[in-house]
This record gives sequence, structure tokens and C-alpha cells, in this order.
Amino acid sequence: MPHVMEILGKARVVVENGEVIEVGEPLIGWCPIFDKTRGITEITKEEIRKNMEFRIKDFGLFTNKRQLDMDIFVGFGASETMMTGLNRGLLDTTVTACDGAGTVISNNPNLVQGMGARISGLVETEPIDETINGINERGGIVLDPSTARIDPVAGVRKAAQHGYRKIAVTVVFPETAKELRDVEKELDIELVIIGAHVTGINKQTAQGMIDNTDILTSCASKHVRELVKPLVQVGSAVPLFGLTQRGKELLLERAKEVDSPLFVSSSKLPSLPEEKQPKELV
Repeated sequence: MPHVMEILGKARVVVENGEVIEVGEPLIGWCPIFDKTRGITEITKEEIRKNMEFRIKDFGLFTNKRQLDMDIFVGFGASETMMTGLNRGLLDTTVTACDGAGTVISNNPNLVQGMGARISGLVETEPIDETINGINERGGIVLDPSTARIDPVAGVRKAAQHGYRKIAVTVVFPETAKELRDVEKELDIELVIIGAHVTGINKQTAQGMIDNTDILTSCASKHVRELVKPLVQVGSAVPLFGLTQRGKELLLERAKEVDSPLFVSSSKLPSLPEEKQPKELV
């Protein structure tokens, strides 16, 4: 089975044996994050291929040389926020996804950052023994080492079985988030549900994500930007929104660990300067 991930405007990229074998069409033409971090001024299929090849070469994505110890990528990313939550005791553990392993339970802040810093929308992956062993060595728990399946709900249930109560979990579908809310009540646990990878979703899906998550990335979604009524917003180009008190507290805690100076002010939200938004919001 090949590895499939959606990157840079949700373009579908297929990797097999460490080689990019397929690149789909991007949904947007420009992203301020990748312009700033990688100098990509126009998102094309060739730039997407080059970026994935860079991730494979430099970080070992989808290979047996996968790096699991990585630095901060952005100030307020999902993995950075979960890392802070673990460091500061707001979270007991996390349930996320990693290429070569699938769903992973981890209370190791550095591992959470290492797994999440360089991946985006992981669609499917296959087991890579070296990656799974590296996760195990760092105290992580791979949900299903034999298949590397991605299943946030099963991951949360397994985390609860291990005694964790305050759990952050990443999701990409509102149906998953809603099911997790039911699991939260059933198991009497506290979830911080973080929604991601929302570029291109329709209005109904955007509302479903807003209704059932605590923190939501905006990506290049025009519907999220139109519908969201956050309690806190971090960033202005590709913002991260805190939608509940639990999400707000976690993002504000993250702010304490950001090295750069911060400007804090009350404001009507969302605040979305037009010139900073991704091109062709979808």
C-alpha cells in the first residue's frame, strides 16, 4: 500500500518506496505560511513535488529514516499547541497520526512535535518498523502496528484504557469530532478536539467542524472564515481559532512559550486582513 498525504492546497501526493509517484492538483495558488517558510510564491504541481521530495530527503517522511525529534515549525501549530499542553499539565496525552505508524497515543511533548511538525493531511499510510520502533522507544503507543490505520476514536478509547483523562485529539472530519463528543460523555473524560485540514470543505462541513471542535485551523477555507465565532484567534494569515473555553485556555498557554513578542488586545473576531489570506480561498 502506498502512502498518501494531502499538502500545499490539499493536493493529493502519493509516495511509494521513498519516491513521489503521483501529484494532484492544488486547490489554492498561494499560501502565506509556505511563502514565509519555504519561499514558495506560487503553488504548482512541480512545487508540490519538490516540497514533498524535500520532506522525504530532509526529514525521512514515509521512509525508515523518519526523524522523530524536530524543532518548532510555526508558533501556533496544532502539534506545537499540544506540546505546550503536555509541558504545562493541561493535557495528559494526545492522539494524533504519524506516517509509517498511523494513529499514535503519546504524552511525550517532543515526540508529539516530532511526529506532527512536518505532516499535514495524512490520508493513509503503511507500517514502517523503524518508525514504529522509534515511537515505542520514546514512550508512544501505536494503535495498530500491523496496519498503521488512522482511527482517532479508537485511539481515544485506547488512551482512556491506559488511564488518561485529559486528551487532545486531532480530526479532519466533523463526523469524527461528533462521535468523539459522544465518547467523551460515555467515558467521562475531557477532550480537546483539534480540527485541521479544512481547505475546500463545504459550508455544512465547516459548520460541523465549528460545532464540535475546541480548536480549529482555518487553512484556506472561506467557509470557516465566514462562519467562525472564536473566543480567541492566533495569527492573521492562516489563523488558529479557539472555539471553547478549553481551547482558549490551551492557546493562551501556548502563547507563553512563543519566543517572539506578542501583541494582545481585545477585538471583534475573526480578524482577517485580506492581503494576508491564501489566494483562492475554497
